[in-house]
Amino acid sequence: MAVAAAGIVAVQRRTVRTLSGAQAFGALGITIGVATASLLARDLSGSERLAGTAQTAQVLGAAGASWLLARVMADRGRRAGLVLGYLLGAAGSALAVLAGVLESMPLLLVGAVLLGSTSSANYASRYAATDLAPPDGQGRALAIVVWATTIGAVAGPNLTGPAADLADALGIPVLTGPFALGAAGMLVAAAVLWVRLRPDPLLTARQIHADAVSGGTAVAAAAQPVRVVLRARPVLLAAMVAMAAAHAVMVSVMVMTPLHMEHGHASLKVIGVVISLHVLGMFAFAPVVGSATDRFGAARVLVVGGAVLLASLYVCAQAPEGSSPEIFGGLFGLGLGWSVVTVAASTLVAQHAPLASLTAVQGTADLVMSLAAAVGGGASGLVVAAWGFPTLAAFASIFAFVGLLAAVWAGRLAPGDGPAA
Repeated sequence: MAVAAAGIVAVQRRTVRTLSGAQAFGALGITIGVATASLLARDLSGSERLAGTAQTAQVLGAAGASWLLARVMADRGRRAGLVLGYLLGAAGSALAVLAGVLESMPLLLVGAVLLGSTSSANYASRYAATDLAPPDGQGRALAIVVWATTIGAVAGPNLTGPAADLADALGIPVLTGPFALGAAGMLVAAAVLWVRLRPDPLLTARQIHADAVSGGTAVAAAAQPVRVVLRARPVLLAAMVAMAAAHAVMVSVMVMTPLHMEHGHASLKVIGVVISLHVLGMFAFAPVVGSATDRFGAARVLVVGGAVLLASLYVCAQAPEGSSPEIFGGLFGLGLGWSVVTVAASTLVAQHAPLASLTAVQGTADLVMSLAAAVGGGASGLVVAAWGFPTLAAFASIFAFVGLLAAVWAGRLAPGDGPAA
Protein backbone atom coordinates (compact mmCIF):
# COMPACT_ATOMS: atom_id res chain seq x y z
CA MET A 1 0.00 0.00 0.00
CA ALA A 2 1.32 3.44 -0.89
CA VAL A 3 2.67 5.57 1.95
CA ALA A 4 0.82 8.91 2.27
CA ALA A 5 2.90 12.08 1.98
CA ALA A 6 1.66 13.34 5.35
CA GLY A 7 2.67 10.04 6.89
CA ILE A 8 6.18 10.34 5.47
CA VAL A 9 6.60 13.78 7.03
CA ALA A 10 5.41 12.48 10.41
CA VAL A 11 7.73 9.47 10.29
CA GLN A 12 10.66 11.68 9.30
CA ARG A 13 9.97 14.06 12.17
CA ARG A 14 9.80 11.18 14.68
CA THR A 15 12.93 9.62 13.20
CA VAL A 16 15.02 12.78 13.54
CA ARG A 17 13.83 13.35 17.11
CA THR A 18 14.58 9.76 18.10
CA LEU A 19 17.99 9.73 16.47
CA SER A 20 18.83 13.06 18.11
CA GLY A 21 17.94 11.78 21.58
CA ALA A 22 19.91 8.58 21.15
CA GLN A 23 22.83 10.49 19.65
CA ALA A 24 23.12 12.68 22.75
CA PHE A 25 23.49 9.67 25.05
CA GLY A 26 25.71 7.80 22.62
CA ALA A 27 28.00 10.80 22.30
CA LEU A 28 28.27 11.04 26.06
CA GLY A 29 29.33 7.43 26.12
CA ILE A 30 32.00 7.75 23.46
CA THR A 31 33.51 11.14 24.34
CA ILE A 32 33.69 10.94 28.12
CA GLY A 33 36.76 8.74 27.85
CA VAL A 34 38.55 10.77 25.17
CA ALA A 35 40.52 12.87 27.63
CA THR A 36 41.74 9.83 29.57
CA ALA A 37 42.08 7.06 26.97
CA SER A 38 45.60 7.99 25.90
CA LEU A 39 46.65 8.47 29.54
CA LEU A 40 45.27 5.06 30.53
CA ALA A 41 46.99 3.41 27.57
CA ARG A 42 50.27 5.05 28.54
CA ASP A 43 49.98 3.88 32.14
CA LEU A 44 49.04 0.30 31.27
CA SER A 45 51.69 -0.04 28.55
CA GLY A 46 54.39 1.91 30.37
CA SER A 47 55.28 3.81 27.21
CA GLU A 48 54.25 7.17 25.78
CA ARG A 49 54.90 5.77 22.32
CA LEU A 50 51.89 3.48 22.85
CA ALA A 51 49.62 6.20 24.23
CA GLY A 52 47.69 6.44 20.96
CA THR A 53 47.10 2.70 20.58
CA ALA A 54 43.78 2.72 22.46
CA GLN A 55 42.36 5.32 20.08
CA THR A 56 43.82 3.44 17.14
CA ALA A 57 42.14 0.24 18.31
CA GLN A 58 38.89 2.15 18.71
CA VAL A 59 38.92 3.54 15.19
CA LEU A 60 39.84 0.12 13.81
CA GLY A 61 36.89 -1.25 15.74
CA ALA A 62 34.74 1.47 14.20
CA ALA A 63 35.95 0.43 10.76
CA GLY A 64 35.02 -3.20 11.33
CA ALA A 65 31.73 -2.24 12.92
CA SER A 66 30.87 -0.01 9.95
CA TRP A 67 30.97 -3.06 7.72
CA LEU A 68 29.05 -5.21 10.23
CA LEU A 69 26.35 -2.65 10.97
CA ALA A 70 25.91 -1.90 7.26
CA ARG A 71 25.23 -5.60 6.65
CA VAL A 72 22.74 -5.74 9.52
CA MET A 73 20.96 -2.57 8.34
CA ALA A 74 20.81 -3.86 4.76
CA ASP A 75 18.99 -6.96 5.99
CA ARG A 76 16.99 -5.69 8.97
CA GLY A 77 16.90 -1.89 8.80
CA ARG A 78 18.46 0.99 10.71
CA ARG A 79 16.98 0.13 14.12
CA ALA A 80 18.61 -3.29 14.43
CA GLY A 81 22.00 -2.06 13.27
CA LEU A 82 22.13 1.03 15.48
CA VAL A 83 21.02 -0.85 18.61
CA LEU A 84 23.66 -3.53 18.01
CA GLY A 85 26.34 -0.85 17.68
CA TYR A 86 25.52 0.77 21.02
CA LEU A 87 25.32 -2.56 22.85
CA LEU A 88 28.73 -3.62 21.55
CA GLY A 89 30.12 -0.23 22.58
CA ALA A 90 28.75 -0.59 26.10
CA ALA A 91 30.45 -3.98 26.39
CA GLY A 92 33.71 -2.41 25.24
CA SER A 93 33.47 0.35 27.82
CA ALA A 94 32.94 -2.22 30.55
CA LEU A 95 36.04 -4.11 29.37
CA ALA A 96 38.06 -0.88 29.53
CA VAL A 97 37.12 -0.56 33.21
CA LEU A 98 38.10 -4.17 33.82
CA ALA A 99 41.40 -3.59 31.99
CA GLY A 100 42.24 -0.78 34.40
CA VAL A 101 41.39 -2.93 37.40
CA LEU A 102 43.48 -5.85 36.13
CA GLU A 103 46.20 -3.57 34.68
CA SER A 104 45.89 -5.33 31.34
CA MET A 105 46.84 -3.49 28.16
CA PRO A 106 45.59 -6.30 25.86
CA LEU A 107 42.19 -6.20 27.54
CA LEU A 108 42.06 -2.42 27.10
CA LEU A 109 42.70 -2.82 23.38
CA VAL A 110 39.91 -5.41 23.07
CA GLY A 111 37.57 -3.07 24.89
CA ALA A 112 38.61 -0.19 22.64
CA VAL A 113 37.86 -2.24 19.53
CA LEU A 114 34.34 -2.93 20.78
CA LEU A 115 33.96 0.68 21.87
CA GLY A 116 34.47 1.66 18.26
CA SER A 117 31.06 0.18 17.51
CA THR A 118 29.48 3.16 19.23
CA SER A 119 31.36 5.52 16.94
CA SER A 120 30.09 3.53 13.98
CA ALA A 121 26.51 3.71 15.28
CA ASN A 122 26.85 7.47 15.76
CA TYR A 123 28.10 7.87 12.20
CA ALA A 124 25.31 5.70 10.77
CA SER A 125 22.69 7.73 12.63
CA ARG A 126 23.40 10.78 10.48
CA TYR A 127 22.64 8.77 7.35
CA ALA A 128 19.46 7.39 8.88
CA ALA A 129 18.20 10.95 9.18
CA THR A 130 18.32 11.33 5.38
CA ASP A 131 16.41 8.17 4.44
CA LEU A 132 13.05 9.98 4.30
CA ALA A 133 14.23 13.59 3.99
CA PRO A 134 13.33 15.57 0.84
CA PRO A 135 16.25 16.05 -1.58
CA ASP A 136 16.63 19.73 -0.70
CA GLY A 137 16.56 19.04 3.03
CA GLN A 138 18.99 16.16 3.43
CA GLY A 139 21.86 18.34 4.58
CA ARG A 140 19.82 19.94 7.34
CA ALA A 141 18.26 16.64 8.48
CA LEU A 142 21.69 15.03 8.69
CA ALA A 143 23.10 18.07 10.47
CA ILE A 144 20.39 18.14 13.15
CA VAL A 145 21.39 14.65 14.26
CA VAL A 146 25.05 15.63 14.18
CA TRP A 147 24.19 18.71 16.26
CA ALA A 148 22.43 16.59 18.88
CA THR A 149 25.78 14.99 19.54
CA THR A 150 26.78 18.30 21.13
CA ILE A 151 24.71 17.61 24.22
CA GLY A 152 26.53 14.46 25.23
CA ALA A 153 29.82 15.21 23.54
CA VAL A 154 30.40 18.49 25.37
CA ALA A 155 29.09 17.13 28.66
CA GLY A 156 31.23 14.00 28.37
CA PRO A 157 34.74 15.44 28.73
CA ASN A 158 33.49 17.86 31.39
CA LEU A 159 32.39 14.87 33.45
CA THR A 160 35.97 13.61 33.56
CA GLY A 161 36.50 15.13 37.00
CA PRO A 162 33.25 13.80 38.55
CA ALA A 163 33.92 10.44 36.89
CA ALA A 164 37.28 10.31 38.65
CA ASP A 165 35.51 10.96 41.95
CA LEU A 166 33.06 8.17 41.14
CA ALA A 167 35.96 5.85 40.41
CA ASP A 168 37.40 6.59 43.84
CA ALA A 169 34.05 5.80 45.44
CA LEU A 170 33.78 2.52 43.53
CA GLY A 171 37.36 1.53 44.25
CA ILE A 172 38.38 1.36 40.59
CA PRO A 173 41.31 3.20 38.95
CA VAL A 174 40.66 6.91 38.47
CA LEU A 175 41.20 6.80 34.71
CA THR A 176 38.51 4.13 34.27
CA GLY A 177 35.71 6.18 35.82
CA PRO A 178 34.78 7.86 32.51
CA PHE A 179 34.38 4.49 30.83
CA ALA A 180 31.99 3.31 33.54
CA LEU A 181 29.74 6.34 32.96
CA GLY A 182 30.12 5.91 29.22
CA ALA A 183 28.73 2.38 29.30
CA ALA A 184 25.55 3.67 30.97
CA GLY A 185 25.12 6.34 28.28
CA MET A 186 25.39 3.79 25.49
CA LEU A 187 22.81 1.50 27.10
CA VAL A 188 20.36 4.41 27.30
CA ALA A 189 20.95 5.20 23.61
CA ALA A 190 20.24 1.58 22.66
CA ALA A 191 17.02 1.60 24.69
CA VAL A 192 15.79 4.84 23.09
CA LEU A 193 16.31 3.47 19.59
CA TRP A 194 14.80 0.08 20.34
CA VAL A 195 11.61 1.64 21.70
CA ARG A 196 11.13 4.69 19.45
CA LEU A 197 12.70 4.07 16.03
CA ARG A 198 9.46 2.70 14.61
CA PRO A 199 8.71 2.53 11.74
CA ASP A 200 12.22 1.99 10.53
CA PRO A 201 13.20 4.86 8.16
CA LEU A 202 15.23 2.75 5.75
CA LEU A 203 12.58 0.05 5.46
CA THR A 204 9.97 2.77 4.96
CA ALA A 205 12.05 4.36 2.19
CA ARG A 206 12.32 1.00 0.48
CA GLN A 207 8.56 0.52 0.71
CA ILE A 208 7.96 3.96 -0.81
CA HIS A 209 10.27 3.06 -3.69
CA ALA A 210 8.55 -0.30 -4.15
CA ASP A 211 5.19 1.47 -4.31
CA ALA A 212 6.58 3.84 -6.93
CA VAL A 213 7.85 0.92 -8.98
CA SER A 214 4.43 -0.74 -8.76
CA GLY A 215 2.80 2.51 -9.83
CA GLY A 216 5.10 2.85 -12.81
CA THR A 217 6.77 6.08 -11.61
CA ALA A 218 10.13 4.51 -10.75
CA VAL A 219 12.38 1.79 -12.13
CA ALA A 220 13.43 -1.17 -10.02
CA ALA A 221 17.18 -1.45 -9.49
CA ALA A 222 19.24 -4.28 -8.07
CA ALA A 223 21.97 -3.75 -5.49
CA GLN A 224 25.44 -3.41 -7.00
CA PRO A 225 28.89 -3.91 -5.47
CA VAL A 226 30.32 -0.70 -4.05
CA ARG A 227 33.22 -0.69 -6.52
CA VAL A 228 30.72 -0.68 -9.41
CA VAL A 229 28.78 2.21 -7.84
CA LEU A 230 31.97 4.22 -7.31
CA ARG A 231 33.03 3.76 -10.93
CA ALA A 232 29.63 4.91 -12.13
CA ARG A 233 29.42 7.82 -9.66
CA PRO A 234 32.96 9.05 -8.91
CA VAL A 235 31.62 11.96 -6.86
CA LEU A 236 31.03 9.37 -4.12
CA LEU A 237 34.73 8.47 -4.17
CA ALA A 238 35.70 12.15 -3.90
CA ALA A 239 33.37 12.59 -0.93
CA MET A 240 34.80 9.50 0.77
CA VAL A 241 38.38 10.71 0.34
CA ALA A 242 37.58 14.16 1.74
CA MET A 243 35.73 12.71 4.71
CA ALA A 244 38.44 10.15 5.45
CA ALA A 245 41.17 12.80 5.28
CA ALA A 246 39.31 15.11 7.68
CA HIS A 247 38.76 12.29 10.14
CA ALA A 248 42.42 11.28 10.05
CA VAL A 249 43.43 14.89 10.75
CA MET A 250 41.00 15.27 13.62
CA VAL A 251 41.81 11.97 15.34
CA SER A 252 45.60 12.15 14.99
CA VAL A 253 45.83 15.59 16.61
CA MET A 254 43.03 15.17 19.16
CA VAL A 255 44.35 11.96 20.73
CA MET A 256 47.75 13.49 21.40
CA THR A 257 46.45 16.78 22.78
CA PRO A 258 45.94 15.48 26.37
CA LEU A 259 49.51 14.19 26.42
CA HIS A 260 50.89 17.44 24.98
CA MET A 261 49.03 19.44 27.61
CA GLU A 262 50.03 17.11 30.44
CA HIS A 263 53.70 17.60 29.51
CA GLY A 264 53.16 21.25 30.41
CA HIS A 265 51.49 20.29 33.70
CA ALA A 266 47.93 21.13 32.66
CA SER A 267 45.36 19.61 35.02
CA LEU A 268 42.94 16.88 33.97
CA LYS A 269 40.04 19.32 34.28
CA VAL A 270 41.69 21.86 31.96
CA ILE A 271 42.40 19.10 29.47
CA GLY A 272 38.73 18.19 29.67
CA VAL A 273 37.72 21.77 28.89
CA VAL A 274 39.94 21.85 25.79
CA ILE A 275 38.47 18.59 24.55
CA SER A 276 34.98 19.97 25.24
CA LEU A 277 35.70 23.04 23.10
CA HIS A 278 37.01 20.77 20.37
CA VAL A 279 33.84 18.69 20.50
CA LEU A 280 31.74 21.86 20.55
CA GLY A 281 33.36 22.83 17.26
CA MET A 282 32.67 19.34 15.88
CA PHE A 283 28.94 19.37 16.50
CA ALA A 284 27.40 22.64 17.72
CA PHE A 285 27.39 24.46 14.38
CA ALA A 286 26.25 21.49 12.30
CA PRO A 287 22.76 22.93 11.58
CA VAL A 288 24.35 26.05 10.09
CA VAL A 289 26.61 23.86 7.98
CA GLY A 290 23.66 21.71 6.93
CA SER A 291 21.61 24.72 5.85
CA ALA A 292 24.59 26.10 3.92
CA THR A 293 25.04 22.72 2.26
CA ASP A 294 21.42 22.64 1.09
CA ARG A 295 21.58 26.26 -0.09
CA PHE A 296 25.01 26.56 -1.68
CA GLY A 297 25.87 22.96 -2.53
CA ALA A 298 27.75 20.30 -0.63
CA ALA A 299 30.90 20.45 -2.76
CA ARG A 300 31.35 24.19 -2.24
CA VAL A 301 30.96 23.81 1.52
CA LEU A 302 33.41 20.91 1.42
CA VAL A 303 36.14 23.20 0.10
CA VAL A 304 35.53 25.65 2.95
CA GLY A 305 35.92 22.83 5.46
CA GLY A 306 39.25 21.80 4.01
CA ALA A 307 40.56 25.35 4.31
CA VAL A 308 39.43 25.59 7.95
CA LEU A 309 41.28 22.38 8.78
CA LEU A 310 44.53 23.64 7.30
CA ALA A 311 44.29 26.96 9.16
CA SER A 312 43.57 25.18 12.44
CA LEU A 313 46.55 22.88 12.07
CA TYR A 314 48.79 25.93 11.66
CA VAL A 315 47.46 27.30 14.98
CA CYS A 316 47.95 23.92 16.70
CA ALA A 317 51.56 23.83 15.52
CA GLN A 318 52.21 27.06 17.45
CA ALA A 319 50.84 25.69 20.75
CA PRO A 320 53.40 25.24 23.56
CA GLU A 321 53.09 22.41 26.07
CA GLY A 322 50.42 22.83 28.74
CA SER A 323 47.47 25.21 28.53
CA SER A 324 47.62 28.00 25.94
CA PRO A 325 45.32 30.13 23.75
CA GLU A 326 46.75 28.34 20.72
CA ILE A 327 45.69 24.89 21.91
CA PHE A 328 42.20 26.16 22.81
CA GLY A 329 41.74 27.93 19.45
CA GLY A 330 43.45 25.27 17.36
CA LEU A 331 41.42 22.40 18.78
CA PHE A 332 38.16 24.32 18.41
CA GLY A 333 38.96 25.15 14.77
CA LEU A 334 39.96 21.55 14.15
CA GLY A 335 36.56 20.40 15.36
CA LEU A 336 34.77 23.01 13.26
CA GLY A 337 36.67 22.07 10.11
CA TRP A 338 35.88 18.41 10.70
CA SER A 339 32.19 19.30 11.10
CA VAL A 340 32.05 21.25 7.85
CA VAL A 341 33.76 18.50 5.87
CA THR A 342 31.80 15.65 7.46
CA VAL A 343 28.35 17.21 7.03
CA ALA A 344 29.05 18.26 3.43
CA ALA A 345 30.69 14.98 2.41
CA SER A 346 28.02 12.87 4.11
CA THR A 347 25.33 14.84 2.30
CA LEU A 348 27.04 14.12 -1.01
CA VAL A 349 27.05 10.41 -0.17
CA ALA A 350 23.36 10.48 0.81
CA GLN A 351 22.43 12.40 -2.36
CA HIS A 352 24.34 10.30 -4.88
CA ALA A 353 24.27 6.74 -3.51
CA PRO A 354 21.53 4.60 -5.12
CA LEU A 355 18.89 3.28 -2.72
CA ALA A 356 19.56 -0.35 -3.59
CA SER A 357 23.20 -0.01 -2.51
CA LEU A 358 22.70 2.73 0.09
CA THR A 359 23.86 1.01 3.27
CA ALA A 360 26.79 -0.65 1.51
CA VAL A 361 28.07 2.67 0.14
CA GLN A 362 27.54 4.49 3.44
CA GLY A 363 29.16 1.68 5.41
CA THR A 364 32.14 1.72 3.07
CA ALA A 365 32.47 5.48 3.48
CA ASP A 366 32.61 5.10 7.26
CA LEU A 367 34.96 2.13 7.03
CA VAL A 368 37.43 4.11 4.89
CA MET A 369 37.06 7.08 7.22
CA SER A 370 37.89 4.94 10.26
CA LEU A 371 40.84 3.22 8.58
CA ALA A 372 42.33 6.59 7.66
CA ALA A 373 41.91 7.72 11.25
CA ALA A 374 43.58 4.52 12.44
CA VAL A 375 46.63 5.34 10.32
CA GLY A 376 46.73 8.89 11.66
CA GLY A 377 46.06 7.90 15.25
CA GLY A 378 48.55 5.04 15.16
CA ALA A 379 51.32 7.24 13.82
CA SER A 380 50.54 10.19 16.09
CA GLY A 381 52.11 8.72 19.22
CA LEU A 382 55.30 7.85 17.37
CA VAL A 383 55.51 11.29 15.77
CA VAL A 384 54.99 13.14 19.05
CA ALA A 385 57.45 10.93 20.92
CA ALA A 386 60.15 11.42 18.28
CA TRP A 387 59.62 15.00 17.07
CA GLY A 388 56.92 16.65 19.16
CA PHE A 389 53.38 17.99 18.79
CA PRO A 390 54.16 20.74 16.21
CA THR A 391 55.55 18.11 13.84
CA LEU A 392 52.36 16.10 14.30
CA ALA A 393 50.34 19.12 13.15
CA ALA A 394 52.56 19.37 10.08
CA PHE A 395 52.13 15.64 9.42
CA ALA A 396 48.33 16.00 9.67
CA SER A 397 48.45 18.85 7.15
CA ILE A 398 49.29 16.28 4.48
CA PHE A 399 45.94 14.59 5.07
CA ALA A 400 44.16 17.95 5.14
CA PHE A 401 45.65 18.96 1.79
CA VAL A 402 44.58 15.66 0.21
CA GLY A 403 41.07 16.27 1.52
CA LEU A 404 41.03 19.76 0.04
CA LEU A 405 42.02 18.41 -3.36
CA ALA A 406 39.24 15.81 -3.11
CA ALA A 407 36.76 18.58 -2.30
CA VAL A 408 37.78 20.50 -5.43
CA TRP A 409 37.43 17.29 -7.42
CA ALA A 410 33.92 16.73 -6.01
CA GLY A 411 32.94 20.22 -7.13
CA ARG A 412 33.99 19.47 -10.69
CA LEU A 413 32.15 16.15 -10.70
CA ALA A 414 28.90 17.49 -9.23
CA PRO A 415 28.69 21.23 -9.88
CA GLY A 416 24.96 21.26 -9.10
CA ASP A 417 25.28 19.12 -5.96
CA GLY A 418 21.86 17.71 -6.64
CA PRO A 419 20.70 14.18 -5.92
CA ALA A 420 21.47 11.48 -8.41
CA ALA A 421 18.75 10.19 -10.66
